[in-house]
Amino acid sequence: MLLCLDVGNTHIYGGIFENEQLSFQFRYPSKNCCTSDELGIFLKTYLKEMQISQDKISAVAYCSVVPSLEYSIRSAFIKYFSLEPFVLQAGIKTGLQIKYKNPAEVGTDRIANAIAAFHLFPQKNIIIVDLGTATSFEVISSSGAFLGGAIIPGLQMQMRALNEKTANLPPVRILKPIAALGQSTAANIQSGLYYGQRGAMREIISAITKEMFENAPPTIIGTGGFSHLFEEDNLFDAIVPDLVLQGLRIAYAKNH
Repeated sequence: MLLCLDVGNTHIYGGIFENEQLSFQFRYPSKNCCTSDELGIFLKTYLKEMQISQDKISAVAYCSVVPSLEYSIRSAFIKYFSLEPFVLQAGIKTGLQIKYKNPAEVGTDRIANAIAAFHLFPQKNIIIVDLGTATSFEVISSSGAFLGGAIIPGLQMQMRALNEKTANLPPVRILKPIAALGQSTAANIQSGLYYGQRGAMREIISAITKEMFENAPPTIIGTGGFSHLFEEDNLFDAIVPDLVLQGLRIAYAKNH
């Protein structure tokens, strides 16, 4: 079994693969005080609850956009699993050409998304929309070139900014509103978040398509925790919630 972790700014999103099948998924807060002991004990407890023998975990792989947690994560795997983790980072085989001014700047979660998307939709132009803490757009050509993308604040980040930077706007549950016209403060915020994010996604997808793929329209892939909110909006050709974990699995296989 391969244990994979995507270490994000809000959560650690994890999964366990049996060969190519993702059999288990979980999330764990990625707060800065997450120590190797906290993470290691959580993982051991999770395996026990899922009735998975720890001995069955033969390898671990992760990508991270939180540098302050990387020591804790590596230490947790070494201390509690006696395994040196595979880290998705610059210099490993990805199967992609990174056409970026400074390839080292690209978040490794974005690279993992791109690896999986190109594997699932070969020889297609692709735009990935990853709705997490930030909403990021990854653009891949039909020849497997990572061309760049765009990043905007995610839904949770926008909601927190409204709450923290104003005196009277409360935190709200993020959902798809019944109507665009809100008739309470919470409904106003929910409407603005949802329709604002949807409009931004449509505009960015349209602009990139016109700029890069006018003669060969791209496949649009949605992923990330909030992608399900937009599944009925004709934004995406496919929604692949576990795209980043699939990318980690493929990257691990390419390098072993």
